[in-house]
Amino acid sequence: MPTILLVEDDPSLGRTLAERLEKERMDVEWVQTIADGIARVETRAWDLAILDVMLPDGSGFDLARAIRAKTPMPIMFMTALNSAENRLEGFEIGADEYLPKPFHLKEFMIRVRNVLSRPRATRSVRGNGCTIDLDAMSVDTADGRRSFLQVRDSRVLRLLVDAAPRVVDRSTILDQVWGEDQFPSARAVDNAIVRLRQVLGDDQGALIRSVRGVGYQWAGEDERE
Repeated sequence: MPTILLVEDDPSLGRTLAERLEKERMDVEWVQTIADGIARVETRAWDLAILDVMLPDGSGFDLARAIRAKTPMPIMFMTALNSAENRLEGFEIGADEYLPKPFHLKEFMIRVRNVLSRPRATRSVRGNGCTIDLDAMSVDTADGRRSFLQVRDSRVLRLLVDAAPRVVDRSTILDQVWGEDQFPSARAVDNAIVRLRQVLGDDQGALIRSVRGVGYQWAGEDERE
């Protein structure tokens, strides 16, 4: 079932779109502000974000930029801002669709299905009999079980994979995953590594190596599909 994050501040339109998406057997979460949208991005893996542009606490373009900094999920804009400049800004951010308001519900659903049906390159890593899809934040084990990583843990793993074979120190992980304006302790990184190792069955630290006094290193296989 596709997972859809819908950000639309108009109560009537938001309710109508959410109900239509659910009728089409999609798992929808509808919020009305940028702040709530950003908070939801951190909670799960999404197949599509559908964003209004004029929101009560800012621009949907800025929300899209924040999403792009965290995840490569597809983005679809729907807005009354339909000038060439607006459309260009949306596509420069990385939008997959730009739907002008007003629109017909049938066209809306066609656009949504088109985005969801587009093939996408996936980034996977392997190790200890597991296949980790870094985009979907999912882990498939050798016995066929599937689990999902927490968003922040997935970002820690992606950082280690991207840096491999270099060792990444804890302060770098904190800055790039938690942000320089946050003040967690280095223990937050260690706890994320513990959770990742549990999911991967990496009790001995063969996939995510500890480098004493420095940080961590990814030692699994990296592949692109």
